[in-house]
Amino acid sequence: MTTGTPDLWHHFGRSRADSDRTVPKTFHWSWGQNSGPGPEILGDLTGRCVGDLGAGAARHAAHLALLHQPARVIAVDASPAQHAMAQDLYAHLAPRLRIVRSDVVAHLQAMSDTYDVLYSVFGAVDFTEPRELLPAAATALRPGGRLVFATLAHYVSGAPAKADVESANIPAKTPDGEAATMRRWVLQEHVWTKLLDEAGFAEITTDVLPSTTEGTRTADTLLMSAHRRPSPA
Repeated sequence: MTTGTPDLWHHFGRSRADSDRTVPKTFHWSWGQNSGPGPEILGDLTGRCVGDLGAGAARHAAHLALLHQPARVIAVDASPAQHAMAQDLYAHLAPRLRIVRSDVVAHLQAMSDTYDVLYSVFGAVDFTEPRELLPAAATALRPGGRLVFATLAHYVSGAPAKADVESANIPAKTPDGEAATMRRWVLQEHVWTKLLDEAGFAEITTDVLPSTTEGTRTADTLLMSAHRRPSPA
């Protein structure tokens, strides 16, 4: 986010932050945040360096920092409003939880061979050009390190995911409430797989988590996992 660019995440999660300041006791990957596997997908985090890409208010990161004994969790988000909210809610979990305001790609490029695990729960992977983000993630992971992300398996409108690497504009609001749009990448499974392979990942696995809720804004979740390829001997 550059100077002068409206913070399109200003309103997101604000009402919840006013009423719920707790560290969540659960961690879900599903779109509805109410079903499917939990943080065990990330493996044993004891003593590990973990990064949350597009952490928002850092609720997932706070859960991991408090309950899963990592060496540290770094919650990264470019939004000034989300960073401030995360600091207000969970700064007391430092130093195990570090809350960072940064463009995610720039952060990853500056953290070569640092992370054991990176993850995104409908976060930066959805809203960042994947041909920039995924290679940067591979660079930031130690060889053999793992990337896990939950993304939309299709648009919440019901429209299918894209069969090529292209984004769609989705509705958003500026801090003063004016209508705006932001880019979101909703891609088919084979597109993500190809992008991950080209970025330096192997052992790529996918799973679809069906929605357990009904309504006009529900969606299935595509859960993907990959490991950075080991360095050549």
